[in-house]
Amino acid sequence: MKRSENYEARITQMLSEMTVEEKIAQMQQISYEGYRPEVFERFRKLGAGSFLHVLGRDAEAMRSEAKQAGKTIPPIFGIDAIHGHSLLNGAVIFPSQLAAACTWNPALVKEMGKVTAREVNADGLDWVFSPVLCIGRDTRWGRVDETFGEDPYLVGTLAAAITEGYEEDGLVAACLKHYIGYGEATGARDAYDTEISMRKIRETFLPPFRRAVEAGASTVMTAYGSVSGVPMTAHRKLLREVLKGELGFDGFVVTDWYNVASLRTKQRAVESYADGVRTTIEAGNDMSMNSYPFYDHAVRMVKEGVIPMTLIDDAVRRILRVKFSLGLFDGEKKRLPREVIGSREHVEVNRKLTRESLVLLKNNGVLPLTEKHPRIAVIGPNADDIRAQYGDWTFFSHPDKAPDDCVPESDFYTVLRGIREVFDGSEIIYEKGCDVMEESDDRMMARAIAAATFSDVAVVVIGDCLAQNGETKDRSDLTLSGRQQELVAHLKKTGTPVIVVLVNGKPLCLGDVVHHADAVIEMFNGGDLGGLCVAEMIAGRFNPSGKLPISFPRTSGQVPCYYNTYPGWHGGKYMDAEETRLFDFGFGLSYTTYEYSDLTLSRDTVRAGDVLTVSVNVTNTGEMDGYETVEMYENDLYSSVLTPERQLCGFKKVFVRAGETVRVELPLAVNDLALVNAEEKTVVEPGQFEILVGGGLHQLLSVMLTVEP
Repeated sequence: MKRSENYEARITQMLSEMTVEEKIAQMQQISYEGYRPEVFERFRKLGAGSFLHVLGRDAEAMRSEAKQAGKTIPPIFGIDAIHGHSLLNGAVIFPSQLAAACTWNPALVKEMGKVTAREVNADGLDWVFSPVLCIGRDTRWGRVDETFGEDPYLVGTLAAAITEGYEEDGLVAACLKHYIGYGEATGARDAYDTEISMRKIRETFLPPFRRAVEAGASTVMTAYGSVSGVPMTAHRKLLREVLKGELGFDGFVVTDWYNVASLRTKQRAVESYADGVRTTIEAGNDMSMNSYPFYDHAVRMVKEGVIPMTLIDDAVRRILRVKFSLGLFDGEKKRLPREVIGSREHVEVNRKLTRESLVLLKNNGVLPLTEKHPRIAVIGPNADDIRAQYGDWTFFSHPDKAPDDCVPESDFYTVLRGIREVFDGSEIIYEKGCDVMEESDDRMMARAIAAATFSDVAVVVIGDCLAQNGETKDRSDLTLSGRQQELVAHLKKTGTPVIVVLVNGKPLCLGDVVHHADAVIEMFNGGDLGGLCVAEMIAGRFNPSGKLPISFPRTSGQVPCYYNTYPGWHGGKYMDAEETRLFDFGFGLSYTTYEYSDLTLSRDTVRAGDVLTVSVNVTNTGEMDGYETVEMYENDLYSSVLTPERQLCGFKKVFVRAGETVRVELPLAVNDLALVNAEEKTVVEPGQFEILVGGGLHQLLSVMLTVEP
């Protein structure tokens, strides 16, 4: 958000001239769907501050009507643009946030934000409800697909990058969500209570929000749930004191969907709707999303003196500040032509990001398929299912479920289409084999086995579907559903090489699938071009460079199984499961190999406030050029409170030619080695730190660093 003192003076003048009704109207957001037409029309006439899920020319028409009616403050139009302008059929659909995080490439993620901002702006809208800064540590939670993974440093880095992409050109406002600890709810129950301490909030969940606020985010959305029994909508300490006070956030805070009403109807934290409105405003929320009785209660309580006008003026000032920063007044707003939506330039950005988002998890040498294969079998329930490939938060699932005959208007590629196009000289045989969830009949399985038997290679696409993935889709069992494991086992017995492609919203428990497969590729929800880029990768047209931003459990009982855990587990493992995770955070293979050597520090004795340089040699020992992500971790050997055994504190993606050695330098601020102590103070404690650098958690070099008092 770009702030101007000229705007501040105008806002002060406007506040002095506005009525109570006009001010409260600015604090009200109404959705295009979900209410009776007369309710929506009432708020159009009242001049509500914001409207949600209004697309395209409808937004322009409403904006024009408001101006003709003499409304001097234009509305701001919001949209859930979670991975591209994805609720608009025909816009570019990027891979999900979780898939995008596999790139470990902030520059590309920033470009994703810029493209989304351009397409949302061209559609007449102003405000994207993105990025999601929740941390995906309990993968039973349905919304893991929306996160950037399990690590606060990686989440914060990518959140800052995409926020800059959204906000840089002043086309749209970003919205950081869901504040705070939403994905950590007990038992992974969506919108439930989060039993975490304030120290844990400051250590793990607040840093990504701090990074994104510093990157210029205009708005923040409060979470559905509660923290230690206090609903986030009512959490004055975390909203007013921490977010607006400590972090210096000067944009506005919007509640999530129907949150004001939920204080009474779901959480039972207040006795009346009026109490919910008062509590919401006092806690620090500036705009109410879709709780339409908010307006009448707020107007009455302000006039009765129950709610101080100072709180209302602060909220409205923040809302107007964002509107001025977007150029919504005085005809200043820049609108790009609709032709940019789905443009060739934007598709090319999507293709680059999708390529880097793919993670090679296993390869026994079968990949890449550089030699001609006369017959290729494409098998599996997700091989030709674009809904599963898109995942949640597209026009298929929101605002309302799309009809069965709805198809994308953009040029999209399932894996089946991608294989057919890339391997156009081969005979492609397609069999579904089984369904994702249903107990498929034996005939489907038999046809798939026959197809694999008489083919040179089988590409098997499995995972989950929309019924299992997304908002309100929490899972108690992460095992591959239906007969998918059985399908892969049968195909293995044919003797035909099996390449498994995973199309899924989150890490799943794969059972024996990895053992049976000759190669495994993780796509997650790959958007428009996931199938094409998978086929290109299989053909060796590019060298995979993706790394996991999240860990894979072996069994559902291992969850949560994130990498940056505390020491001290008596026994160190479950007695009935292997000790290790199936795949670790930061893991990803390549078609080449890399060796690390000569790890050095520019200084080995430092103090708080210093910045040092960590250097290491990276040698490409294979025969193919490639990109390697150099990961840096720290380990505080002894500390006043428990700290993770490994904690990411830096990374850099570098290009290394075959046979070449590159000297990579990573900056390390000593303040990034800080911990949150028992008094909730962020401090750098003196002592010994282990600095570890490498291409993954199991191939790290280390050196010692001394932090002096």
